[in-house]
Amino acid sequence: MRWSQTLIPTMRQVPGEAVVPSHQLMLRAGLIQQVASGAYSYLPLGIRVLRKVMQIVREEMDGAGAVEVFLPTLQPVEWWEQTGRREAYGENLFVVKDRHGRELAMGPTHEEVMTQLVKAYVSSYRQVPLTLYQIQTKFRDEFRPRFGVLRSREFQMKDAYSFDIDIEGLDKSYDAMYNAYCRIFERCGLHYVIVEAESGPIGGNASHEFMIPSPHGEDTILSSDGGDYAANVEKCEIGERAYDLAGEPTGELERVHTPGQATIEDVGKFMKVKPKNMLKTIVFESMSGDENGPQPDQPSHWALVVVRGDHEVNEAKVRGLIESRWGGKYVALADERRAREREGFEIGYVGPHAVVGKQSTAVIVDPDAAQAQFWASGANEADHHVKHFNWKRDVMDGLGDRAEELVIVADVRNAVAGDPSPRDEGVMVESKGIEVGHVFKLGTKYSDALGLKVADEEQKECPVLMGCYGIGVNRIIAAALEAEEGHDDRGIIWPTAIAPYEVVITPIRYEDRMKEVADDLYAKLSEQGVDVLQDDRAERPGVKFNDADLIGIPLRITVGDKGLANDEVEFKPRAAADAEMVALGDVLDRVDAYLNGG
Repeated sequence: MRWSQTLIPTMRQVPGEAVVPSHQLMLRAGLIQQVASGAYSYLPLGIRVLRKVMQIVREEMDGAGAVEVFLPTLQPVEWWEQTGRREAYGENLFVVKDRHGRELAMGPTHEEVMTQLVKAYVSSYRQVPLTLYQIQTKFRDEFRPRFGVLRSREFQMKDAYSFDIDIEGLDKSYDAMYNAYCRIFERCGLHYVIVEAESGPIGGNASHEFMIPSPHGEDTILSSDGGDYAANVEKCEIGERAYDLAGEPTGELERVHTPGQATIEDVGKFMKVKPKNMLKTIVFESMSGDENGPQPDQPSHWALVVVRGDHEVNEAKVRGLIESRWGGKYVALADERRAREREGFEIGYVGPHAVVGKQSTAVIVDPDAAQAQFWASGANEADHHVKHFNWKRDVMDGLGDRAEELVIVADVRNAVAGDPSPRDEGVMVESKGIEVGHVFKLGTKYSDALGLKVADEEQKECPVLMGCYGIGVNRIIAAALEAEEGHDDRGIIWPTAIAPYEVVITPIRYEDRMKEVADDLYAKLSEQGVDVLQDDRAERPGVKFNDADLIGIPLRITVGDKGLANDEVEFKPRAAADAEMVALGDVLDRVDAYLNGG
């Protein structure tokens, strides 16, 4: 491609709306143009990168045995209601009405549609295992689109779905996708970290995220300095910690009036108590229900979840614990009105000792909060707190014989840097990352909800186990630029495999012998299958060099009078500090060696 024949609208100034490097550089290098909040046009350089990433993804997915399909964006919203995901996605789900008044969802993902597809055509165990995938535009009604293509309302995604009839089959399908993802990110030239993760609104019972470390990442990664464990903050377990619920009080329970103090920080300042010496009590309700949702009129179970004031409750951990112990089908933060009317809980002012005298309430306390020390907590009365709360006196003794049953010490908070690792002798270290891929073991969540079953060898209907595997194609591009090695103060530094062009030929002046040599090199490199951009513009050398650095082509060959006097051209890799002169007769071999790692 000749520069004069394409569209590369580079800009020198950093756009005011762009705050992270990838957004700034994609706009400045002319890869994208914003057309609305969270929606971007991909210009010629951008679409070339997008297609190269997609090609790598397709090759590895096909090589792992997956088969490509293409599904509609518009989906019957009733399917989302059947699986409970309309409520789970909430306002992030784009819902539109057609001219007949029927509601349709604009898919952010395609579990429902893919499950219905397989249900229509797969009826026997002989037709599985089966893995189907697509690369398609997805939609998510982000409240605050930001960071360019990292968090947009419209995005390109590869999503795959596996179908098996037993755990062994699901494990094999999962491992095949997991390994394919490793190859994809390696081929894209990305340095990635694999972390254990929560499934979120997708659902499922096993999950890993593929993260690109970046100081501008929105996800928090916690990894052991021992090297054997990494997870995102929603999933990260914490190693064993000692606790003591039997220590003596630090003083008489002292009730303090705290009017208008809305947060832990406000209460702490008012009472002159540090957050780490306060107890934060969050009320959860566990309700029974069926496929139509929870049954709020039925009896509920309640849990007072207690963490230290400077820690945060991990809702996923709490739900998992409650579901495993009491079998609650629907576990959620307690509704303030229901909690007050049914159990007398004053949300915002609940203390652990509110459990005493309750028939359907338990306390789940994090080990760091289960200590014999000075504590302040809610007083179970609006606008009041207490000092000198004590676990033994105020909870354990009050519960008597039921204390062991109703007080559970467990990991129920978000991990933080410095916590003990759950898998080795190390401690957790915090960093930031960008999620580019996510794999899940879904189990039967969607097949049960949508009635997907197949006949086994004995012609009996059996459930289908599913896996889900997503890659953010746009996010791979942005993450490559956000990485430390992906940019410098001059512009982009592309991994060669996904660069829009591999080589840019830059004649100092596109005339006379410089034009002849540049054209000859362009023709010969193109014949060898090299992606070449020929800068044939009538611009000053400085403009050409700055543009070449900004758009980040991995290798620049400069053709100038001084070099040609010795039958040489300048050979400069984008990330190299200095250029070198290479004889014209050696250029093709040198380019081949550079692009192929020789």
